[in-house]
Amino acid sequence: MPDLACGTQILIAFGVAPRRVAWQHGKSPAPAKRIVLKTLSAVAAILASIFLLIAGNSLVGVLTPLRASLDGFPDLTIGLLGSAYFAGMLAGTLVTPAIVRRAGHIRAFAAFVALAVVSVILLPAQVSPLPWLILRGALGFVFAGIYAVTESWINAKASNSNRGALYGAYQVVNFIASASGQLLLRQFAASSFLPFTLGGVLLALAIVPLSLTSVDPPAQPKTVSLRLAWLVRLSPVAAAAALVAGAANGASFALGPVYALQIGMKPSAVPLFTAAVVLGSALGVYPAGRLSDRIDRRLIMAVAMTVGAVSEIALWSFPVPGATVIALGFVVGLTTYTLYTLAMSHANDRVKAHEMVVISATMLFLYCVGAIVAPALASLMMRWYGPSALFAQGAILHAGIAAFALWRRAIDKREPLPASGDVARPEPGLP
Repeated sequence: MPDLACGTQILIAFGVAPRRVAWQHGKSPAPAKRIVLKTLSAVAAILASIFLLIAGNSLVGVLTPLRASLDGFPDLTIGLLGSAYFAGMLAGTLVTPAIVRRAGHIRAFAAFVALAVVSVILLPAQVSPLPWLILRGALGFVFAGIYAVTESWINAKASNSNRGALYGAYQVVNFIASASGQLLLRQFAASSFLPFTLGGVLLALAIVPLSLTSVDPPAQPKTVSLRLAWLVRLSPVAAAAALVAGAANGASFALGPVYALQIGMKPSAVPLFTAAVVLGSALGVYPAGRLSDRIDRRLIMAVAMTVGAVSEIALWSFPVPGATVIALGFVVGLTTYTLYTLAMSHANDRVKAHEMVVISATMLFLYCVGAIVAPALASLMMRWYGPSALFAQGAILHAGIAAFALWRRAIDKREPLPASGDVARPEPGLP
């Protein structure tokens, strides 16, 4: 799989020893080659699984509204299909820690994927609004669990010296898989049941890599509930950034094409704008994560969000269709879409291994809240003040989180916990 091979090369680039923990124990860092191999063995299975999952989910995510439109669903219902997905995901964040604690990471992952397959293959069997709303909600519910398992797994296998790069590489795989899944739809007629079948096949295959891995899973969570107040006390910047990322990304994904169309871009050129945002997103997350392993993550966050906010102000002030708008969209993706990666890495720097599922679920909960609320607010602003109001809202959000990150950095001098959060111990065999 060439895309996954590219991801492997990215992982090789950050195979470095945990500077702080290794020297605390009076040991020299392990040889680089051995560290690289052990790092790859720890995360390769989960990256392979997430590639298949995101490709299948992306294919179905694009296909669902398209097929609904072809089958005459009302416009409101088509919009609600997206809302149902995020509402299901929001609900899933509430119960995921309990499921993972009861079943463990691998068995919980297999159960979530099995339910995702069922949700997808039933869609063409009953093409009508109510069943589709239920199935889309169910798919969002199980993907909350899938994301919590995969993200806690990746963070548990990272150290504070490479967490940002590792999570950034995970996001690169995510973006590549998303683009690949969307392109697969070009090979099939949207009116056929075959794209749904292929989506289900990709989801089912995702069980295989993780089920066959010999790597020990992360520690199971000791609590089964979301801990919003705890997260805010632990890392106010991470909690606020998750909410802002959901709000900004949700509005941009939902209304970015509408913005491009309403400022005068031809329908055939609209995908160039949206693709530029996605391309920037794919290229930005790894360098930002890698850099944040060496410099305070809050500082990297503030710089990236400031540049993104300036680009959004330009899109707001000069909405002239053409290459400039496309280039600004690329910069927005390159900078602002790093926010969730930086926030997740910053939060996990401060927790112990058994708390990572709760961190993932709580951060995803905040992201979903933003993604549900912000598109509706942005659509009203676009109606009242014109299409450019979409990026005015984004600029306000990103400038605000940049200022908050700088303020917190000035007043909070706490050091992150060593390794994956346990007191002064190296993660066995991992950088």
